[in-house]
Order: sequence, then C-alpha cells, then structure tokens
Amino acid sequence: MATTNDLKNGMTLDIEGQLWTVIEFQHVKPGKGPAFVRTKMRQVLTGKVVEKTFNAGVKVEVAVLEKRDMTFLYRDGDDFMFMDAKTFDQVSVPEAVVGDSVNFMLENCEAIVAMHEGSPLYIELPASVELVVTYTEPGLQGDRSSGGTKPATVETGITVQVPLFIKQDEKILVDTRNGSYLGRAN
Repeated sequence: MATTNDLKNGMTLDIEGQLWTVIEFQHVKPGKGPAFVRTKMRQVLTGKVVEKTFNAGVKVEVAVLEKRDMTFLYRDGDDFMFMDAKTFDQVSVPEAVVGDSVNFMLENCEAIVAMHEGSPLYIELPASVELVVTYTEPGLQGDRSSGGTKPATVETGITVQVPLFIKQDEKILVDTRNGSYLGRAN
C-alpha cells in the first residue's frame, strides 16, 4: 500500500481489481479546499487511457509487476512459448497478450515479459528489430530524386514502406512501435 503522495510515473496500481500504470501525475493544492492529485493512467490490459483525481493522502494499492528478460522460442497454436534467460523456465503467453508484437518477432528474439501473480500481462520488444526483405518490386532507374517509397514484405509477413533503393534479401531495421523503416542493417 502507498498513498497518492507517493505516486511516480510508471508505477502500476491495482484499482478495483484492474491494473493501471501511471503515465503522469500532478499534485494540486488549491487556495481553498483540500489538496488533491490529478493523474493520467493507462489500463495495462486494454491500453485505455483515463484521467482520475484522488484526494491527497488516500491509500492506493501498488501492484507488483515482475519484468523478466525472455527469449521467444516458438509458436504453439494460439500460444507463444518464451524462455526465461536466467532460470530457463518456459512460459506460455497467449496471442491476445502478445498482440501486434507478433509482427516483429522471430524465433530466438529477445523480449521483456511483464508478469503479475504468475500470469503474463504484456511484452516489450526492443525499439527496433532487424528483418530481411522477402519481396519487393525493383526500384525504377532514375526515380531517386523524389524520395519515394515502395512496399516491401519482410520475413515476418508484414509490409513496410521502404525507399526505392532497397532490394530483395536486404536486411533492414524496423521500428517496433509503429512498423516504420529506420534504415539498412549492418
């Protein structure tokens, strides 16, 4: 348990059985009346963002999240198998928890899996991943000055907009937050 005076960005709270992460908070002491804390919070499971106001000093329950470094091993039906990097325990993560991250995951890729009371809540991938272009149309000769882009399919199956000079079988860096092209991989 903590009070609203102890809130910090990134802290996870258990409010009425639901987990919420504090995005930002502000202590307000009006000239008249009691002090209060205005917060913006994101629900951990759905990603919904809400603003909530607490009276200053009110007790809130802090949820303990365990973030573990894991390696993605393989897909088993609708589940994804991850292995803990330290203990070598294998954890099955449902497809609903993995979400859009599946578009950037290859076997043996590293990820952080957030666990609460033994069940996985969400996964965090690195900011960028290296993927191989499996198919793209050849760029047109002389069409370089416009800075245009073309679609390219990568090894995970998603389509990324890439510059015209990118060829098939090249390695590129893709941003895992929005799926955009970042550059060629070394």
